[in-house]
Amino acid sequence: VHAHKIRSLVIIQNDTIKYEYDGKKFNEHDLHSSYSIAKSFTSALIGIAIEEGFIKSVQEPVIKYIPELAKVPYDDKLTIEDLLNQTSGIKYRLATDATIYYGRNELKALRQIKFETMPGTKQHYLNINIELMGLVLKRATGISPSKYLEDKIWKPIGMCSNGVWSTDRKNGLEKTFCCIGATALDYAKFGKLYLNKGVWNGKHIISDSWYHQSIRRDTSNGSSFNYNYCWYIGLKEYGDFMAIGLYKQHIYINPKKSLIIVLFN
Repeated sequence: VHAHKIRSLVIIQNDTIKYEYDGKKFNEHDLHSSYSIAKSFTSALIGIAIEEGFIKSVQEPVIKYIPELAKVPYDDKLTIEDLLNQTSGIKYRLATDATIYYGRNELKALRQIKFETMPGTKQHYLNINIELMGLVLKRATGISPSKYLEDKIWKPIGMCSNGVWSTDRKNGLEKTFCCIGATALDYAKFGKLYLNKGVWNGKHIISDSWYHQSIRRDTSNGSSFNYNYCWYIGLKEYGDFMAIGLYKQHIYINPKKSLIIVLFN
């Protein structure tokens, strides 16, 4: 058994905080930097952009928004849904991960993209998929993902902190595959939004159709049984699902038990 130091743990059931813990060096106001939990936020923003008409559907070709991919084999086959479901077929390259995580210019990664398989045939978890999704979001809406997040989710549900989202230095492009900074209760509120099926104080922040589309089980077009639209899908009998990030970061949501658990190590 391995012990892990916990930065923050919050357990909420029936709108009541049952347990809250912060590590010795932290308090409830500290921002915790997310890794892939940010992917679920980006997915939510894509759903909102579709609802607002900026994007027609998840079946739209990515090349419509990222013409830099032209002349790469399979360029016209890649859809937004392929990015959401990690079924893009893009070949993994460590250099690409380094470019989008550490680099000053995210757009350099576009020149590194090659396909290993036909889009929509095989699931392969890649950060570049969600970085491309963020670029689609920015170009479709004309608004930066961080501003769109602020306007469409952060302010409407009354997050506890201002929050941050890391960007590259040259273009100010958000690292939409990671790197949101928020408090544990902010992450819990995002979990609550999904526990409420996208509704906050009687208003649909996320459409009912996008909510159900996001957490369904779907094995078509290369997708897997337990991952859909940047969410990890739990057991059938529980109907639970999670946003998960590296180093044991979790937003766990169990609608049947009206339960949210946020854990940051």
